[in-house]
Amino acid sequence: MKRRGVAVLGATGSIGVSTLDVLARHPERFEVLALSANSRIEQLAEQAIRFRPRMAVVSGSDDATRLRDLLSERAPEVTVGHGIDALCGAASDPSVDVVMAAIVGAAGMRPALAAAGAGKTVLLSNKGALVMAGEVFLSASRAGKATVLPIDSEHNAVFQCLPPFWHALDPQSAGQGVARIVLTASGGPFRDWSPERMAGVTPEQACAHPNWSMGRKISVDSATMMNKGLELIEAHYLFGVGPDRLEVVVHPESIIHSMVQYDDGSTLAQLGNPDMRTPIAHALGFPHRLDSGVAALSLPELGRLHFEAPDPGRFPCLGLATEALRQGGAGPCVLNAANEIAVAAFLEGRIGFMQISEVCARVLERQGHGSAGADIEAVEMLDDAARALARETIDSLD
Repeated sequence: MKRRGVAVLGATGSIGVSTLDVLARHPERFEVLALSANSRIEQLAEQAIRFRPRMAVVSGSDDATRLRDLLSERAPEVTVGHGIDALCGAASDPSVDVVMAAIVGAAGMRPALAAAGAGKTVLLSNKGALVMAGEVFLSASRAGKATVLPIDSEHNAVFQCLPPFWHALDPQSAGQGVARIVLTASGGPFRDWSPERMAGVTPEQACAHPNWSMGRKISVDSATMMNKGLELIEAHYLFGVGPDRLEVVVHPESIIHSMVQYDDGSTLAQLGNPDMRTPIAHALGFPHRLDSGVAALSLPELGRLHFEAPDPGRFPCLGLATEALRQGGAGPCVLNAANEIAVAAFLEGRIGFMQISEVCARVLERQGHGSAGADIEAVEMLDDAARALARETIDSLD
């Protein structure tokens, strides 16, 4: 069996670390050819020493120099690059077969597009590629004849529950017989808190997710349920269904990761322990199943599972995302940009937790009604403008 070459973009984040864990379990199937990181240079160096990729990519030239020094004795054969061109080069390198696109936010959009345009198997964890530039990304994927497999636990669960003839780049194939797609949400750490109490949430509290181990930005998105709103937008592009056939249900145990309801009354659900290695292993091995290192469920030990509708008063970000999806055009890109700036301001202590949604609402109202970007450059201009307005809005709250 020829080993498949893998690039892990965002290797030091939670998804990247889980991906490397799964890859290490199957050295006969996969070869790590490229790794990238933003700021955790020592961790990237240790990963490069262990997996011996051909290339390692960081953000800036100073970090590249530092990484070369760390690798000079123990892994001098690893080529070190920096910047967006090096990232896109790693994603589109001819020797790479599979790209794990796990760079958080807008920074991961261009590398994901490069991988899609080069016809790779793209394991899509980055939300920005679809939320910011859904049509641009899907067009690049079709033109490059890429295979796009979702990594978010929710979308991967939907993928597993859809008909076997479904394909990510042919969304019409999912329409026949599919009545509704239901994304589950844990509800985060504040599911039972009043909006008044939530106003005093600290960054440390918001980053303490009850079920999942995630980075700080994604943990805050989970706490506001903005992540679930962005996932609705992703599901629209991935599965070709409109907002009227998309639903969110709060499921605190995070055991059912999502469901697909059919016209005949059937509901198919994917269950598993809350561990990202499961969807990662599914996508890496697709259409075969690989050992992920995750223990199987014990249903008798679980006993009961609980479900409830999300409370719009506690989670206004979910409603904003639904609104952005319904209005289309610039809405999703603008909302994503405003949220990234607002979450960063919250983590810096500049705004309160419930002000994240306030900033997003103001920016969406002012800039969310234009047309979507027709190409990557137009999308980035739209993103930049929304970020600038978000910063102005935050300054006005100080």
